[in-house]
Amino acid sequence: MEPQGKATVCEKLGLGSGVNASRPVDLTHLARYTLGNQSLEREVLGLFHDRSELLLQRLKAAVGDKAWSDAAHAIKGSACAIGAWHVANSAEAAEALDGAQRKAGSQGILEDLERLIGEAKSYIVFLLAETGPDTGI
Repeated sequence: MEPQGKATVCEKLGLGSGVNASRPVDLTHLARYTLGNQSLEREVLGLFHDRSELLLQRLKAAVGDKAWSDAAHAIKGSACAIGAWHVANSAEAAEALDGAQRKAGSQGILEDLERLIGEAKSYIVFLLAETGPDTGI
């Protein structure tokens, strides 16, 4: 789900809507974001892997609009840091929901986010296993 009539996170960053659609994490963005520091790349990926589930649970448990928006915003920020554009776009759509619209659309967006975060986490596990602690991503 993406916000209708608004630019997606990717478009706002000048990356277009189909950025690295074949990968859950944009490794080029990650390398740029971390200034090529491979240790930092691993750390940032690990942080997303570990925190994303907590943030998703916070979103699921959100009762009011503010708690919902804050949790969605945190997911979006974490996703943008590693270049998980599909997660970021879905989280941005979640962040835009409030009131009756949030109540009506929350289940679909939660399922979407859960799937996308799962894909990103699986990819991260693959990357970290493939690279080992002393090699680049």
